[in-house]
Amino acid sequence: MDINILRSLYTVLALLAFVVIAGWAWSGRNRQGFEEAARLPLGDEQAHADQARALGEHGA
Repeated sequence: MDINILRSLYTVLALLAFVVIAGWAWSGRNRQGFEEAARLPLGDEQAHADQARALGEHGA
């Protein structure tokens, strides 16, 4: 087996893996989970703001 055949096979497999992962990421079935994950940092900021507001009311 020639090294160029192995390189070509690796390139095809890498392209196939990329297409599969991209299809999985863009599928409609995963949209809700990705939207929830995208909102996680914002929810954390809101929780910290609520906590700081509560401490400010009771701490003074």
